[in-house]
Amino acid sequence: MYDIESLYEATSVEDACRALAEDPESLVIAGGTDVLVKVRSGKLAGAHLVSIHGLSDELDGVTLADDGTVEIGPITWFHHVTTSPIIQKTVPTLGDACDTPGGPQLRVSGTIGGNICNAATSADTASTLLAYGALLDVVSVRGKRTIPIEEWYAGPGKCTKERDEILVKIRIPQSHYEGFTGYYFKYGKRRALEIATMGCCCLVKLAEDHTTIDDIRLAFGVAAPTPIRTRAAEDAVRGLSVAEAAEKIGALAQAETHPRDSWRASKDFRLQLIGEMSRRSLIYAARKGGADI
Repeated sequence: MYDIESLYEATSVEDACRALAEDPESLVIAGGTDVLVKVRSGKLAGAHLVSIHGLSDELDGVTLADDGTVEIGPITWFHHVTTSPIIQKTVPTLGDACDTPGGPQLRVSGTIGGNICNAATSADTASTLLAYGALLDVVSVRGKRTIPIEEWYAGPGKCTKERDEILVKIRIPQSHYEGFTGYYFKYGKRRALEIATMGCCCLVKLAEDHTTIDDIRLAFGVAAPTPIRTRAAEDAVRGLSVAEAAEKIGALAQAETHPRDSWRASKDFRLQLIGEMSRRSLIYAARKGGADI
């Protein structure tokens, strides 16, 4: 049973912002694959919902701006991110990550914006968007602001977006992806219909010799209370050969992450995953860039 006290279907982003401002108990719903689960479980019993599901003209789709920025509407389905020619050409690792949540049914109902706003450290897009340094545009009746994804996560299941703000665009500037190749590694007990036990995204930019790491971004989900980039590990391997970096990156990442014990996996097992997934993701990403390793 879904205990929903009210459901308002917004006719525009401006209309949705007004509805959220007028009702202090209201929450946004788009695909509903997270919100409705919480309603049914009783966590959001008596919910006041403002639906942005029908605002495809304003909030759906992937475009490429004149300056090379990849722009993604928040109600874009996971599947449409994965299959977008723009995504495949510019940030294909994000497309790979969007092909891993749930099963086929969820990927044509769940949205990338919902995955971000849910703020779960296990979200499959979280580590990849963190590695790409995404910029998140939000609006309310008070106006518009941009939140860098590094400032988005405030704790487990919490983000710095206010209740009455709506995520309206996800942006990845050209300088954040140009020259990088990447790999998203999800570990779970099975291949589908599984929440990540550990998620790892590695982006690598190789030097002209295709053997030296010019730049690297390494990000994790479920390695800390929020998605995390291991910046000290990144700094330590820049300028090294791919082989040298692959040998060192695992221990460096382990020293910088803080996984926990849970019924899904122990802290020690997650640390083992962090070490091995760091190494493999770096190698796989470098191979895509032309490294012979």
